Amino acid sequence: MKNCLLAATAIACAAGTAGAFELTILHTNDFHARFEPISKYDSGCSEEDNQAGECFGGSARLASAIEEARARAGTSILVDGGDQFQGTLFYTYYKGQAAAEMMNRLGYDAMTVGNHEFDDGPEVLRGFMDAVNFPVLMSNADVSGEPQLADVLMKSTVIERGGERIGLIGLTPENTPELASPGPNITFSAPAPAVQAEVDRLEADGVNKIIVLSHSGYGVDLAVADAVTGVDVIVGGHTNTYLSNVAENAKGPYPTMVGDTAVVQAYAYGKFLGELNVTFDDAGKVVSAEGEPLIMDASVPEDSIVKARIGELAAPLDEIRNMVVAEAAAPIEGDRSVCRAMECAMGNLVADAMLARVADQGIEVAIANSGGLRASIDAGEVTMGEVLTVLPFQNTLSTFQVTGATLLAALENGASQIEEAAGRFPQVAGLTLSIDPAADPGSRVSDVMIAGAPLDPEQVYGVVSNNFVRGGGDGYAMFTDAMNAYDFGPDLADVTAEYLAANAPYQPYTDGRIRMVE
Repeated sequence: MKNCLLAATAIACAAGTAGAFELTILHTNDFHARFEPISKYDSGCSEEDNQAGECFGGSARLASAIEEARARAGTSILVDGGDQFQGTLFYTYYKGQAAAEMMNRLGYDAMTVGNHEFDDGPEVLRGFMDAVNFPVLMSNADVSGEPQLADVLMKSTVIERGGERIGLIGLTPENTPELASPGPNITFSAPAPAVQAEVDRLEADGVNKIIVLSHSGYGVDLAVADAVTGVDVIVGGHTNTYLSNVAENAKGPYPTMVGDTAVVQAYAYGKFLGELNVTFDDAGKVVSAEGEPLIMDASVPEDSIVKARIGELAAPLDEIRNMVVAEAAAPIEGDRSVCRAMECAMGNLVADAMLARVADQGIEVAIANSGGLRASIDAGEVTMGEVLTVLPFQNTLSTFQVTGATLLAALENGASQIEEAAGRFPQVAGLTLSIDPAADPGSRVSDVMIAGAPLDPEQVYGVVSNNFVRGGGDGYAMFTDAMNAYDFGPDLADVTAEYLAANAPYQPYTDGRIRMVE
């Protein structure tokens, strides 16, 4: 069948196959608590702008789009590629309960665990799982030693549609302990062997249509599709990848075919609803896979009942998030495609704010992980809600001391996964450096200057970061044994809001503190 598919378009050459089973897979990923409409910058969008047709997404639009897609599809499923948690005040206030309510209302059939589902530990994930009426899956981890999840969190499941059995397998980032807080009782493992083991088990049970719900990133999904036999579709997440057959800025075609396996992803934040139409033959092989992510723009009507419910859930949050804290003279760029690859204006803002807050404590350098920057801010009034959308994790400032050698190791870690757009990429203040993405990881950083002098490996420097990084998050394990560490400073969002206010109208900028070597 491999020769029966065109990789870019996945057009069938066996149309009309006897006994064919047609299934529409509707999918979302990386929703990050964006229950309300968002702006083109992926942050908050006012109701005034929404009525003017300038907003995207939101649960009310998704509800309408899903209903329409189901009506034209016939046989369909709705699945999610993980990271429903974290991103706005809705999560801060309700934890996973608002997500559970909305996902139940929209009728999801399954989801995989994303790394952010562990942000508040296994207990909050368990509360979410108890509240939803669909399975939450994760194949590449041993949870038997975690009382909250043992015997509850399944590796895979089987659902029935149109008289056919469909196997669903969950997949989570192998480095979740570096990205979130799963606790000490869960052991994560490599994706491909874990998926293959579940495929083999499902096939032994007679299931020949198998879909992986993966929160491991587009690159990992392609590798899994190549390494594993028996997987028909991978519904992805984690890298916020936009796939399309018509858009010039797409990372690849929708679906991206690897042999007989169709790989899809639908960007993030509810801005798109993925719609993949798959035809299986009698043996469960994919003979056709085609579709396109549907943009959730103003042309999609908002479901009035869902919109009203989101309004009710928002009421307790409004006083905090509607408070105007500053003004931006121009848009502050915080998009992950920029901030995880180079110096960006949002990174400079946050790093500058951190350093300014503790400079009188003998701190010389600030390092902010770009994975902690979750949105841009547009020009004009800046609300606390916008700041919290950029910095939703309730991280606190951490101050500590390390040698220059340790600091250089940290910067090398930050530059080590540029090609993967990893969140460890460092945004900095108080130093300048050069990064050569073409060099081998571990030898990409050079020309580090602090206070006008070259970095001294033997000298002890004062550093400020956030408690997640100081605790070893995003690969910064070299900071866990830092000297004179204090992890309980003020909330990073509050620090940034105060810095914005003190410098209003804030003029975003980059100044070459990070030089990318070409």
